[in-house]
Amino acid sequence: MVKEIVTVPLRQRSTNEKILFSGFLMLVGVGYLMALTLIYFTDSKLDGNPGISVQDIADNYYGNRSGTRLEAAIRGPMAPQLKSLEERNIIVDWLKSGETRNQFQKVVQPILQKDCLQCHSPTSGLNIPDLSSYQGVMKVAQVDTGTSVATLVKLSHIHLFGIGLLLLSVGMIFRHAELHPTLKNSITVAPFIAVFVDILAWYLTKWDPVYAYTVVVAGALLGLALAIQILLPLWQMWFQPRGMKTH
Repeated sequence: MVKEIVTVPLRQRSTNEKILFSGFLMLVGVGYLMALTLIYFTDSKLDGNPGISVQDIADNYYGNRSGTRLEAAIRGPMAPQLKSLEERNIIVDWLKSGETRNQFQKVVQPILQKDCLQCHSPTSGLNIPDLSSYQGVMKVAQVDTGTSVATLVKLSHIHLFGIGLLLLSVGMIFRHAELHPTLKNSITVAPFIAVFVDILAWYLTKWDPVYAYTVVVAGALLGLALAIQILLPLWQMWFQPRGMKTH
């Protein structure tokens, strides 16, 4: 006969344990909010409009196949670096006219030298496209096919290892929460499923932009489940009235 292991409710834990658990959960919560903020700043203008949209996500993974990588960058995340809308239009017109070397040296290169070469040059030491020469610019003056498969693989293994360990740690605290077993099990497994579906959807969106909606749904499920796993234990440790039960 297997005996059920009885755990001490979170509200009955020692003050030291409560401080330890609470500090970790709050750090995870703030870290997750910072991750969402980073996504906003990097992807929010890929479609040329303010705010995060499904089109932004599609453009990130599938790309904007009607334009080049350079055009997508100067219309999106790099737009603030250009001094004026007129300068952006000059570069876009050059891209659409056939990308001749003569026009590059005459009208495009001066703009890049003034606005972009502080970072986009070999001397910066940054791992970003070199825009200091015609040859370097031509490497990004190609049709934008979104994030490369190699980059997706790199991001995938980082997310799977990192988020997996994070969810395990948060889950070890959440398992002590007072909640109906079925509901608790569902909330525990939900973020693991969400991460797997989210990462799978990256590759599917690379193939077909319609799967960007799957990325949104999986991300929302991850955020909701993680929020419950963080906020419910915090509430039960510090604010739940004595004698009140949630299951």
